[in-house]
Order: sequence, then C-alpha cells, then structure tokens
Amino acid sequence: MRRSEFTELADHVFGPALARTYARDLVLEDVGGLTAEQAIERGVAVRSVWTALCDALDVPESARWEIPPERRRG
Repeated sequence: MRRSEFTELADHVFGPALARTYARDLVLEDVGGLTAEQAIERGVAVRSVWTALCDALDVPESARWEIPPERRRG
C-alpha cells in the first residue's frame, strides 16, 4: 500500500477534514504510540498504519478497503 492509497482511503472513510485530523493527532498504540503521520515517516508499513487507524476508530472490515469507482481519484 502506498501513502497515496492511505490518503485516498482515509478521505473516503472519514472525510477529508477528519482524515487529516486523525492522521495528524490520533495516537495509535498498535504502531508504538505514534500518530499515523509519525508512523509512516518512521518507516512503519503504510498498510499496518491504516489497519491500526481503522482498529482504533472501530471501522468495520467491510468499509476499510473499497472505494466505489465513481469516487476514486483519477
């Protein structure tokens, strides 16, 4: 998973404003007590960060990975 995919999924699942806030401010214990941004910058696998963020916010598995084609970025 690339950083751009993380951003696209986060925007879809949480909305752009909340996605940025969660990535910047929410401390994720599953990635060592770092925020999503910090974890990615320190080399934690982006997929692991995405999973940790979704787990922390109780996002159901069915809502984590699929963006409808009409909502995907070009």
